[in-house]
Amino acid sequence: MQPTSNVNAAGVVIDNVSKVFGRKRVLNSVDIAIEPQEFFTIIGPSGCGKTTLLRIISGFYQPDGGRIFYDRREVTNIPPWERQIGFVFQNYALWPNMTIFDNVAYGLRIRKKPASYIRDRVKWALGVVDLPGIEKHLPNQLSGGMQQRVAIARAIVIDPELLLLDEPLSNLDAKLRISLRKQIREIQSTLGITAVYVTHDQEEALEISDRIAVMDKGDLQQVGTPEEVYERPANHLVASFVGEANFVEGRVTPEGWFERPEAKLRVQLDEKILAKEVSAGETKMMIRPETIRVVEGDNCHVGGTITKRYYIGSLKRYVVRLADNSELVWETFDDRFSEGDQVKLRFTALCPISGEESNEGI
Repeated sequence: MQPTSNVNAAGVVIDNVSKVFGRKRVLNSVDIAIEPQEFFTIIGPSGCGKTTLLRIISGFYQPDGGRIFYDRREVTNIPPWERQIGFVFQNYALWPNMTIFDNVAYGLRIRKKPASYIRDRVKWALGVVDLPGIEKHLPNQLSGGMQQRVAIARAIVIDPELLLLDEPLSNLDAKLRISLRKQIREIQSTLGITAVYVTHDQEEALEISDRIAVMDKGDLQQVGTPEEVYERPANHLVASFVGEANFVEGRVTPEGWFERPEAKLRVQLDEKILAKEVSAGETKMMIRPETIRVVEGDNCHVGGTITKRYYIGSLKRYVVRLADNSELVWETFDDRFSEGDQVKLRFTALCPISGEESNEGI
C-alpha cells in the first residue's frame, strides 16, 4: 500500500453549532476548522457532547443552530447517505446474516457501481486492513478486532472524502486497542483521508492525532496539537483530563519567583512564562509528575517525605508529602526510594493554569 495524496479529502468547518435534546443543551456554539487530510480527535468525559458533534458532522443529527461545511460546501441539511463519508461505529454495525464481502460491498452497491469494480475494491479494502481472503466468512466467525477492521474496510471502500470514527476501539482489550489505533492512523495517513475520531482515551488521542479538541458539558475547551494540549493546557479542566497533573496554588513575586511558603516551595520562573503568561500575585501552577526530578544539596524547589510508592510497570509512582501536609505525585524510572524517605525535588516544567478547583494536587 503506497502513500497517496487524496484530492477528495475534505476539510470540515463547524460553524457556531448548537444542539438541544429536550431541555438539555448538549452543544454550545461550537466552532472548529479541520484541515484536509488531518487526523483530528475529539475527546472529553462522558456526556460532554463529542459523539453528538460527530453525528452532526456526519448528518445523522441536525444542529439546532449553526452550519457544517465540507470545504466550502454547506452540508448542514444533506442526509448522510448523500455525503461521501465513511463512518465507523463503536459496535461495528456489521450485518450478521451477510458475508464479509457483502458487508464491505454494501456502500458500493448503493452507489450502483459495476460488479467488477465492487469485487476489486472489496479485495483492495480488505487488503488495506490486513484481512485478505475472508470474503466468504460471516461476522460471527471473526474476533472483535477483526470485525472492527472489517468495519474500517467498509468505511474506506467507497473512497470517502471524510472518515468518521466513533470510539471504534472501546470494546477491545488494551493490547489490541494499541495495535489497532496505530493501524488506523497508518491507513488514514497512507490514503490521505481526513479523519475525525472520537474517544475518551487520552493516551490514544495523544498518540495518533494531528490536533485534539477537548470538550466538556457541550463547550469547546481547547483545540491544539497533542503537545500544546498536554504541555500548555488552556485551563484546569483540560490539564486534569489529559494526563496526570499536580496543581499548586501559590503566588508570583515581583522578582519572578513562584512561592508557596507554607510548603517551603520556591521556584524561579522561566522568562517565557513571565513575559507571556503570569503577573505578580496569586496564581496556580500545573506540574506534570514526570517533570519532577530528585536532586541533592540545595538545588531543589521543595522537599518532602515519600508516603506512598506504587509500581506501574517501568515507572514508579511516588506520593510526596510536603511541609504543609499537601502532596505531590512524582513519576520516575528510579526505583531506589521507599516510603518514609526524605527527598529533595526540582521541577523541569511549570505551566500557569486557570479554571475550577480539583481534588488532585495541592
